[in-house]
Amino acid sequence: MVTLDTGSRDDHRTFLGRMRRQPRAWVGGGLVLMVALAAIFAPLLTPNDPLEQFRNGLSDMGTPLPPSPDFLLGTDGLGRDLWSRLLFGGQVSLIISVIANLTAGVVGTLIGMVAGYYSRWIDSSLMRVTDVLLAFPAILLALGLGSVLRPSIPTVLIILTIITWPTLARLVRSQTLAIKERQFVESARSVGATDGYILLHHILPHTITVTVVWLTLSIASTVLIEASLSYLGVGVPLPTASWGNIIREGNTSYRIAPWIILTPTVAILVTTFGFNLLGDAIRDALDPRTSLQK
Repeated sequence: MVTLDTGSRDDHRTFLGRMRRQPRAWVGGGLVLMVALAAIFAPLLTPNDPLEQFRNGLSDMGTPLPPSPDFLLGTDGLGRDLWSRLLFGGQVSLIISVIANLTAGVVGTLIGMVAGYYSRWIDSSLMRVTDVLLAFPAILLALGLGSVLRPSIPTVLIILTIITWPTLARLVRSQTLAIKERQFVESARSVGATDGYILLHHILPHTITVTVVWLTLSIASTVLIEASLSYLGVGVPLPTASWGNIIREGNTSYRIAPWIILTPTVAILVTTFGFNLLGDAIRDALDPRTSLQK
């Protein structure tokens, strides 16, 4: 007599069940959790102020100190604790990236749904604006905006939102074009449901999957762009610590103190790698075709 393990089969069909089966989810989630916890608990994990210049933070020759028990990752060119600056810089970089992506997610989803649902001149107008923004490489558009606007954290948030939402708007629009022709939407329209009700209760739930996957993957790219803007001097203003600023300040002493550049670079690589792995795992877990194959 053959018995079926329905519990195991049902578990494999759920989102959490498919996530648990993917090594990428464990590795990516672990890396993201590690970076997030380090940023959240930075005040508890760092004994020093990231802006404080220590008298014993430089050698007798005035050069940065290498890693030691007093300074775990060494010091920078001004005698500041690099460990403190790294964690607080991660806090700034992650907060900016997460807020910018959430804002871009709301804007991109709204514009994509409206453009796909109403079509005609509304769709044409919104997509032309989207096409103009997509015509520029993201980093070049960000640099152009950063050179015109005054460098500040709100400015970086605005820039990252502007360069990020068009891609999601395109994805959501394509989903909306297909969903609005389905029978349950026609049924809702036939019983007098308003456009707002249909968009909120029928279109939006079916686009959440695309938005969630996009948000997870997009954080990795915004971390890189934010670091690039700060490195080039049009992002987070000094002396606020961010990973891009730390690399920028380490340029002048990279031969004698390579740890100043290496530590934030490794932090950026770990963060982007973790979010990419986690985003790929979420995409596979939410993709119904993947679940059917498995």
